[in-house]
Amino acid sequence: MEYNSATGMLLLIITGLITYKGFRDNAFMEAYLFEVDRILIDREWKRLISSGFLHGSWLHFGFNMIAMLSFSFSLELAFGVWKFLGLYFFSMIAGNLLALYIHRNHGDYRAVGASGAISGVIFASIVLFPEGSISFIGLPFAIKSWIFGLAFMLVSIFGIKKQADNIGHEAHLGGALAGVAGILVIEPGLFLQNWWVVLLLVLPTVAFLLLIIRNPAVLMIDSYWGENLSRSRWQGRRRKPGMSPEAEMDQLLDKIRHHGMNSLSRKERKRLKELREELK
Repeated sequence: MEYNSATGMLLLIITGLITYKGFRDNAFMEAYLFEVDRILIDREWKRLISSGFLHGSWLHFGFNMIAMLSFSFSLELAFGVWKFLGLYFFSMIAGNLLALYIHRNHGDYRAVGASGAISGVIFASIVLFPEGSISFIGLPFAIKSWIFGLAFMLVSIFGIKKQADNIGHEAHLGGALAGVAGILVIEPGLFLQNWWVVLLLVLPTVAFLLLIIRNPAVLMIDSYWGENLSRSRWQGRRRKPGMSPEAEMDQLLDKIRHHGMNSLSRKERKRLKELREELK
């Protein structure tokens, strides 16, 4: 890294000190990490920001800070300290808000890390320099910025869909989208200049978000993208007497689509879980 961002270094120091405090003091960590029930029920909105200064490990911290410093200099140089900081915190909050929305029914969901803010910084840089290159430690080659951006968005979308790892894909996606929006607010002319990369990054993301808003069940069932199950790949299964599992699942999904997840009774939620396992 040839140049360093003074603001980026300051963020690194502050984040490092708060992360260290969290490692040493469990009560401090518990008071400021991202936790759905604490935010939605107790209205502790500060956690949308404070969690961005905590990390799960020094490796997690190091990876985030290296990524931030790798992209912060060009943004700070181009737009100044305050716009860079505005972009950083806007992306952090947006990433955590998307995580809050997606996990709103998972009261015990917890997370830490500056990933949303870092994603915003990276994607603002991608819109600014779409034909630039991004390299990775240990790899002997670099890839085009716009290719990395598209791959990152798709990995985040499928990561949210699968929920098969411990990575905060929701914060990544929300922060990345906020980074694109933020840089266009700062420099609107970039859309005319680099419209193709903006559309390439935004369209699949917005389509996915609209899908899960319209049909929250998409996030609950493997390989389900909103189609009618009784007329899809389950059609060839042997039907049981009475209502088939596929038709029963469709009925529950329709209820979720029209009235939201909270409209399901406890018995219906239990049955939905059973049907998810049965139709795998």
